[in-house]
Amino acid sequence: MNQAPPSPLAIGIEQRLSAPRTGLFGLQHLLALTGIWIFPVLIGQSLKLSQVQVGYIIQGCFLMTGIITVLQSSRLLKLPIVQGPTAGFFVALSAAGATFGLGTAFGSMMVAGLICMVLSIPIRRFGLFGHISKLSSSPIVFGTLFVIIGAQLASIGLSGWFGTPGSSGYGAPSFWISLFTVLTVLGCLIFGGDSVVRRAAIVWGIAAGTLAAAVAGLWAPSGPGSVPLVHAPTLLPFGFGVEWSVVVVMLLAFFQAGAESAGMYSLVGGWGGQQVDLGRTNRGLFTEFLGTTVGSLFGGIGTTSYPENAGIVRVTGVGSRFVTATAGVAAIVLAFIPGVSLFIAGLPSPVLSAASTILFGIIAMSGVQLLSTVDWDDLNLAVAAPAFIIALGLQFLPADVTAGIPPGLAAVVGSPMMLGIVMLVVLHLIVNVGIRPLLDRRRDTRAAGPAATTAPAAR
Repeated sequence: MNQAPPSPLAIGIEQRLSAPRTGLFGLQHLLALTGIWIFPVLIGQSLKLSQVQVGYIIQGCFLMTGIITVLQSSRLLKLPIVQGPTAGFFVALSAAGATFGLGTAFGSMMVAGLICMVLSIPIRRFGLFGHISKLSSSPIVFGTLFVIIGAQLASIGLSGWFGTPGSSGYGAPSFWISLFTVLTVLGCLIFGGDSVVRRAAIVWGIAAGTLAAAVAGLWAPSGPGSVPLVHAPTLLPFGFGVEWSVVVVMLLAFFQAGAESAGMYSLVGGWGGQQVDLGRTNRGLFTEFLGTTVGSLFGGIGTTSYPENAGIVRVTGVGSRFVTATAGVAAIVLAFIPGVSLFIAGLPSPVLSAASTILFGIIAMSGVQLLSTVDWDDLNLAVAAPAFIIALGLQFLPADVTAGIPPGLAAVVGSPMMLGIVMLVVLHLIVNVGIRPLLDRRRDTRAAGPAATTAPAAR
């Protein structure tokens, strides 16, 4: 009789720890939320936002992360799940913000979130999103998508290593600070073992690079003293608008994030010996979409379940959902301290560009890791190959061609990630879900034919 493998958790999902240990392990989870440190600032750089405006986004991210994490850990999903800003929404917001403005980008994200909430209502027969995500969450889809995202973001990271023209330290001084940041991140990843040193390698790299920039006289903290100690996140900091094409873009981002989260629920639940059925999955997704919808009103970037945080649970063996709930509460508290957000918004741009280079590389290589599990027959090649090369080829279309694309359509086809997820899902459903079973049945019929004709002669 087969026995279930032993649980990797020393502290179960329903167990509690002492207050000091709960706070310590909760802090580890907060340090792994690299998206809060990097994505808002990169959006600010690409859209020429002020430090105060970037601070609004960071406050919104802390609020959104905290709300969803608390709800996932305590009431609805009841698993040690931590959520944070994801690259899919970062790309979507950057592209939509450049075309229509951030007010329309966040407003459209809210509308898309409401649609996804309806699709994931945790009532039997109504929770459709769980079915959809399970149908299309094949490694070939999301593995290829992560490679596309990493390749698309490559142009953002390295170009910022030298700083911005006219700024202090532009050129070689900024480059050496960036290189030091990268080496620190890599050192933490290589020599950090299974500790928080490795799990929060990006944050440690940012801290070391910022310190080096300060010592070299290339950076000084600014801003925190100019804001109140406590202040609520700003409602609709960029205004409000809705554009149908951006809603479509955001729906694709929700789809990617939701499918990734559904897989994480099952993985973490299995470590604790709990089965995460379709109803429970839909409760988790409903919570995620609810939190993202509310957070969009305050400028928060949409979230997904962080693999880094699941890794902390796996490595430490501490699966208590009360620990992750504590991390969520801490994130909510930070959302009401604008000085923290303004400090992060003012970090040196070469340091953040250097750290983001490693982060984007990790995103791409995680896709390669997923793709290593794929059986690369001709059908799977027919799914991944055209989606990959066409999506990335969008970046090299002639200017006169892109200029003629209507803004609404450009928001969808103008982003490799967006076109990539559409092509991957459609091709996967057509080829692997539709055509592959037909070909398998035809092959089985042909194999059974000779056996059926020779059977009488064998009597």
